[in-house]
Amino acid sequence: MLVIGGGVTGAGIALDAATRGLKVGIVEADDWASGTSSWSSKLLHGGLRYLEMLDFVLVHEAILERNLLLRVIAPHLAVPVPFIYPLHKAVTERAYVGSGITLYDSMAWLGGTPAVPGHRHLTKRGLHELFPGLDENRLAGGIRYYDARIDDARLVSTLVRTAAHFGARAVNRAKVTALITDEFDRVRGAEVLDRESGKTFTVRAKNVINATGVWTEQTEALSGTSGGLKVLASKGVHIVVPRERIPGHAGIISQTEKSVLFVIPWKGRWIIGTTDTPYTGDYAKPVATEEDIAYLIDHVNELLADPISREDVVGTYAGLRPLLQPGTKAGTASTKVSREHTVASPAPGLTVIAGGKLTTYRVMAEDAVNFALGPSKARKKPSRTKQTPLLGARGLDAITAKRAEISRIHGWPMWRVNRLINRYGTLLYDVLELIGVEPELSDEIDGAPGYLQAEVVYAVTNEGALHLDDVMERRTRISIEYPDRGAAAVDQVSHLMAAQLGWGERQRLAEVDGYLAETAHTGIGDDQEPVVHASGDDVAPASDETAPEAVEESVAGDHADGRSAGR
Repeated sequence: MLVIGGGVTGAGIALDAATRGLKVGIVEADDWASGTSSWSSKLLHGGLRYLEMLDFVLVHEAILERNLLLRVIAPHLAVPVPFIYPLHKAVTERAYVGSGITLYDSMAWLGGTPAVPGHRHLTKRGLHELFPGLDENRLAGGIRYYDARIDDARLVSTLVRTAAHFGARAVNRAKVTALITDEFDRVRGAEVLDRESGKTFTVRAKNVINATGVWTEQTEALSGTSGGLKVLASKGVHIVVPRERIPGHAGIISQTEKSVLFVIPWKGRWIIGTTDTPYTGDYAKPVATEEDIAYLIDHVNELLADPISREDVVGTYAGLRPLLQPGTKAGTASTKVSREHTVASPAPGLTVIAGGKLTTYRVMAEDAVNFALGPSKARKKPSRTKQTPLLGARGLDAITAKRAEISRIHGWPMWRVNRLINRYGTLLYDVLELIGVEPELSDEIDGAPGYLQAEVVYAVTNEGALHLDDVMERRTRISIEYPDRGAAAVDQVSHLMAAQLGWGERQRLAEVDGYLAETAHTGIGDDQEPVVHASGDDVAPASDETAPEAVEESVAGDHADGRSAGR
């Protein structure tokens, strides 16, 4: 089976197929999660607004998948987060929203014991205690409930590595240029361009799955067909604001006239989003415009006691959602398009999957593999991913119990140990092994003190990072966690990578120049002012024990060859 596309859907498919014992290959034209899957809201959630659409099946499915990720699949990566739904009307709105959230929590019980606490009603006083930054004069209280947060890019890279652990061959920077068909017009594989060497190679497969998201139709066209799924690209923009600018100890969810507004705690920042607008520009480079930024500022200010301004925004990022376009409703606004996925076969031997959301990637993957295999083979080789922890998840309790010891041995504050475990789980032992060989790798990265030098080396040797942006944007999140997008860190990061990849000085400088050029300016429409599409975090909290971040982020292989995902 050949999987085309290295986002969360494709990575999930590769893992699902590999754990069934199938021979699997996955190729990605750029880097793992370089498209939609690294620019999401980073939430694992059921989708409260889908209850309003009476889409109970989607909500229930997503809640069960959220719980699986928290308990079994990725407990080292997924973090429960409290959210507040602010109420403007004391009686009618509380009854309406409260009944919806009660149903939301009840759905979690249908799959067993929930992985997060239940909701709680808040008076105006309770609301102020939990989130002092909200304007209590405009609000009548709130409801606190729980969902979860995850580093989307790290989820994808870990899925790919886990698939490789089960035998999948995974290659990034490998672009499919043609689909191979036999004399009966059945798709039998693909011609793939190695973007690193410029050479083309052939991959033959009994089944090919197109999981390329917003690029679905372009990939499908390589088979010479045009009767498959139509995908609508919707742009979602987020802004990043320093945590201290908005006092609060939970996230926020609120409705706008066009979309849902989230205020999400993320390390030392708030991520505020999102927009939901049709997009027809360059899929590889969606950007936030000043209009997008103003929209988010205006709507979050409707809730805040001390309004934020454009100057408070330390960064932005934009991504594209691949939404199914209803065939009978051409031109339907993207906000109204369901995120439920569809699997189809536009040509024999070719399966295409589109739609869905980050939280339900595992179900999408299972459905795609079942469809490609057919009912008989799918029954003989059923999906095993419900019971398959990702690399780093097994033994999490044991390494969590060693936090104090790790902190003492390496002289790190507890917040750093917590953060490392939340990024690597038990794979942290591999990072510590690198430090054991080269102790200086335990030092912080210059210009990005939230990360260690060892993490850069590990990204290259174990996580398949080939270029500077792979590390800055996806293996770490430096590009969305520092206001300069990592400009102060690129020199040291590039030197660390050069030592592992054998770059000469000319190539190292080319990587630096390319990254800085990309992050400094992104061209968009003539009528809009361009802004960089990511930036973010500050230094870690001053107090390890009392900072809200320290509480919020507490924790309840072999070398790759540089092209594959490693183990």
